[in-house]
Amino acid sequence: MTENFFGTDGIRGKVGSYPITPDFMLRLGWAIGHVFGKTSSGMVLIGKDTRVSGYMFESALQAGLVSSGIDVALLGPMPTPGIAYLTRTLNASGGIVISASHNPYYDNGVKFFSEFGTKLDAGLEAAISKSLEINMEIVASDKIGKVTRVNDASGRYVEFCKSCFPSELNLRGLKIALDCAHGAAYQVAPKVFAELGAEVTSIGVEPDGYNINSSVGSTRPEALSALVIESKSDLGIALDGDGDRLIMIDRNGEVVDGDEILYVIALSKLKKGTLEGGVVGTQMTNFGIEEAFKRLDVPFFRAPVGDRYVLEQLMDHKWKLGGEASGHILCLDLVSTGDAIVSSLQVLAGCLSLDKSLDQIMKGLNKFPQHIINVPYDGGFKVDPMETFSGAIREVESKIGEKGRVILRPSGTEPVIRVMVEGQDQSQVIDLAEQLAKFVENECNKTV
Repeated sequence: MTENFFGTDGIRGKVGSYPITPDFMLRLGWAIGHVFGKTSSGMVLIGKDTRVSGYMFESALQAGLVSSGIDVALLGPMPTPGIAYLTRTLNASGGIVISASHNPYYDNGVKFFSEFGTKLDAGLEAAISKSLEINMEIVASDKIGKVTRVNDASGRYVEFCKSCFPSELNLRGLKIALDCAHGAAYQVAPKVFAELGAEVTSIGVEPDGYNINSSVGSTRPEALSALVIESKSDLGIALDGDGDRLIMIDRNGEVVDGDEILYVIALSKLKKGTLEGGVVGTQMTNFGIEEAFKRLDVPFFRAPVGDRYVLEQLMDHKWKLGGEASGHILCLDLVSTGDAIVSSLQVLAGCLSLDKSLDQIMKGLNKFPQHIINVPYDGGFKVDPMETFSGAIREVESKIGEKGRVILRPSGTEPVIRVMVEGQDQSQVIDLAEQLAKFVENECNKTV
């Protein structure tokens, strides 16, 4: 039976632990070339974030690719959405991202884009997994692929991001605090906002190979919140390590998550008459967001957690806007995948066109108290945790009432089970989430 190495967002794990090893990446490069070579003779792009292990895996992947006869173009450190954009505009057969996104430096992984700048479909992932079982056969010497470097990659992407901001607007007079997580966007993001006219104060722009996402970035917004207050900025923008996830901070230092970002963008587009259809969220989207869209008469649909599932539902509904609370926002009228810089520009454009600050726009939104706890668990799940812990879930649901929700799910990117409780009473929500998480943790410890 063919082993499937792909999770919800490519292949990811701890560096040095199979399959995140140089020998596997060599074979993976060859397998990708073997699959892509059947349908196209074009090149494959490789970009990465700032992890020290990225150099090692870049070399292994490119060796595997060229040994299968595929040409390779290296992009260097580049945000994931930038690689998607360049894959499409440079007419490449595919794009490879070496990154573990918001994870710490000792993790790494590989994500893939099709020639259209979209994530690979399940059929291509299955074909690559199957090719990993085949013995590597190196092409003849005169068929070996060539390796080049795209020297103006970051400049191309900067110009693209700027083109996604309305030409009749600018950021002059706006003070922005920016956190690039010591990650892939550390060069391009400050340029985008500064060249649009903003006064930018940046942190997380000094990567050393080991500090990516360390106490900075979209998963650790405390540093940016403090910077917004200290610098008296109008707002803050926090990216994750590979630049596809966005969390914002209002001028009062309060966190604005992906649900709220989705609301701001939708509200702005609705006012301008450019919201095409409705909005797609996920099972984790706050119920207050759903109610807000209902009041605005905007159709709303919940997809399973994961931006690939949000994308699938957007395509099915022929809508353009969707996202997750974690900060993955899809603006399909502009990009083919989640793009933190482009999404933040849509929020900024919305604030300017509505003539309101971010916190003022948030006053029209009443979110339900929601508490999420990550329970460490590295044993894998053969069945749905919602089924495994159905009795405990029903007990919590009976206490929080009709407008409460309980969701348990294994993370697709980390060795944890996410326990989410949502309701109308904050203290009750926190208590019930902690009780349920403790129960889940105890049960999981029995199985490992």
